[in-house]
Amino acid sequence: MAGLPPLSLYVHVPWCVRKCPYCDFNSHGVGRGTELPEDAYLAALLADLDGELALAGERELDSVFIGGGTPSLMSPSFYRRLFIELERRLALAAQCEITLEANPGTVEQQRFSGYREAGINRLSIGVQSFQPAQLAALGRIHSGEEARHAVENARHAGFDNLNLDLMHGLPGQDVALALDDLDQALALAPEHLSWYQLTLEPNTEFHVHPPRLPQDETLWDIQDAGHARLEAAGLARYEISAYAREGRRSRHNLNYWSFGDYLGIGAGAHGKSSHWSPDGELIIERRWKSRQPEAYLRRHNDPRGFLAGSQRIREDELPLEFAMNALRLVEGVPLDTWRARTGRPLERLQARLAMARKKGLLVEDPRALRATPQGLLFLNELLASVSDD
Repeated sequence: MAGLPPLSLYVHVPWCVRKCPYCDFNSHGVGRGTELPEDAYLAALLADLDGELALAGERELDSVFIGGGTPSLMSPSFYRRLFIELERRLALAAQCEITLEANPGTVEQQRFSGYREAGINRLSIGVQSFQPAQLAALGRIHSGEEARHAVENARHAGFDNLNLDLMHGLPGQDVALALDDLDQALALAPEHLSWYQLTLEPNTEFHVHPPRLPQDETLWDIQDAGHARLEAAGLARYEISAYAREGRRSRHNLNYWSFGDYLGIGAGAHGKSSHWSPDGELIIERRWKSRQPEAYLRRHNDPRGFLAGSQRIREDELPLEFAMNALRLVEGVPLDTWRARTGRPLERLQARLAMARKKGLLVEDPRALRATPQGLLFLNELLASVSDD
């Protein structure tokens, strides 16, 4: 396994109380008070993981991310048992970052102490907005006050590493409302903030019945003012939509963006793995699991296992695959990362980069792959130039 990328683990919990109209993730609303099949899902996750262990080899996990859905619908006992079994199968790095996505709803807040005791050391709280009208438009089931209480309860439970998810460009939102959301989030002193623009994704209710969103000029003004507000507050932008205090960048997402490997377990989970072929070629593959929760649970006793599909990344696809991740980082990545993560000569990437540099979308730096400020603004154009032969 020498020379392979760092390794992370993604665990998907597919259930939520109610599907939000903008959400294109693999999430399934079950209503309040529904008893989830924790024992059956835990057994399936562990069997799924057992089928992935050969991909890990001797590598330890640098990070674990539990996403959804709403993973905080599961009990602390579920996560205690998960991590006991996980550590029997894989080594966790000494400073392994273990993140749980949490809903600010009052039911989940009572569980924060139990999550911390289970070994989770980072929470990502899905606030999205503090404004009643915007929360209603987004179909969220919490209030701004509940979001503030969630952060307070997380601090009381011992969490010293919090991310808040916040959206902008919302229906009915102007610059003042967007900045007020930011100010309320900053008053809670998070270590990390994910601040991203609402987009209308296919296969969502918003795509079928699109709400009226702010005009482009307003969106530009929100972004410019918001970036300045966050930087002034000590949250440095290190990715297109991610801001962090010193030493608090998301290790899990950095592994994604630097083209690291990750195992994916759970309904609809995706993973990326690398291995050396007998003739010394680095083979890079994407894998995904059965999507529907009921079908995923049935796969536990299916000789085919949990894998729904896999695809090797072809050599001609690698430049775009690599750039789609690396170019999201404000500081970019060292060009040596290309060779280390893909096993291919740097010259094969350099040919794709020349046009982007001519357009002013890439920094003229022989040692790094890094977008210019213009390139970050027009990332799709930059990626199109990287993808063309």
